[in-house]
Amino acid sequence: MGPTAAGKTDLALALAKKYPVELISVDSALVYQGMDIGTAKPEADILKEFPHHLIDIMQPTESYSAGGFRDDALILMADITNRGKVPLLVGGTMLYFKALQQGLADLPSADPTIRLQLEAELAQFGLAHLHQRLALVDPVSAARIHINDPQRIQRALEVHMITGRSLTDLTREQTVDFPYRVAKIILSPFERSVLHQRIALRYKNMIKEGFIDEVKGLFDSGLYHPDLPAIRAVGYRQAWSYLSGEYDLDTFIEKAIIATRQMAKRQLTWLRSQDDGVWFDSGEGLPMKQIMQFLTDSCPELSDNMALK
Repeated sequence: MGPTAAGKTDLALALAKKYPVELISVDSALVYQGMDIGTAKPEADILKEFPHHLIDIMQPTESYSAGGFRDDALILMADITNRGKVPLLVGGTMLYFKALQQGLADLPSADPTIRLQLEAELAQFGLAHLHQRLALVDPVSAARIHINDPQRIQRALEVHMITGRSLTDLTREQTVDFPYRVAKIILSPFERSVLHQRIALRYKNMIKEGFIDEVKGLFDSGLYHPDLPAIRAVGYRQAWSYLSGEYDLDTFIEKAIIATRQMAKRQLTWLRSQDDGVWFDSGEGLPMKQIMQFLTDSCPELSDNMALK
C-alpha cells in the first residue's frame, strides 16, 4: 500500500520475481480499459510476464464499487491460495483495502426524493454548504470526505436523512470475517517534497507519452461524459475540462498536479490509521533489503514452507 507515485508497482514486480505470489490490483482506475497512460497502468509486456488480476475488467461507461472489488478479490484470493500461492494485493485505493478486510455496512438504498432535494440544495447553496451540513451531523465523515467530492458528501447526508444515524455509526457496527493473515507493507517517500517531485515528474512524462491524446480519444468518441466515475478519476477530470476549453494546457497540468497531491495526502492520512502497517521509505529507491527481512520475520512460510521461484 502507499500513496500515488510511491513505487508500489515496482515493489510488487520485484517481490513477484522472488516469491510464489499472484498480483491483485487494488486500484479503482486500473479496472478501466483504454485508460492506460493517466492511470500509470503497467505496460503490456509487464502485464504479460506478471499478470495482474482486476486490471482492464470494465469499460469506462461502467461503474465499479468497493463491494464489487471485495467480492472479486475474495474469490481470487481463495483460488490463488488453493493453488498453493500467496495473494499479493497492490494499489492505492484505500477504500478497497478497507472494504476487503472490514466489509461494508448495510446501508439504505438511494432515495430519489432525497437525492433531488440534495441536488437542489447543491445548486442553490453550493458544495461547501453541503459539506458544512455534513460536518454537523457526521463530523468524522466530513473530515474524511474531501470538500470537492459531491457524490460522497451527498451520499453521507442521504444516509443520515433516511436513517437518522450517521454513516460513521452505521459503518462501525459492521463486522465481517476475513480469513487471512495480512502483512501490510506501506511504501512511501518519507519526505513529502520527494513525493511532490515525483508527482510533477509523472505528469510531465504522461504528457510526453500521449496522455492528452488518450483522453481526447475518449472525449471525441461521444460515448462518455464527465460525470462517469472513470472520467472523474484524478488527472482525467482535469484533462476533460482542458479539452472542453475551460482552461489552457499549463492550467490543466497545474490543476492535475494539485489534485494528485491532495489525493496523496488523503491516502497518507488513511495509511497512518493502519496500526498493523509497517512503513518503508522509498525516497531513494526500493528498500528491498529491509522489506525482505520484514517478510522473512513476519511471513516465514514464504520461504520455509513454499519453494522460492
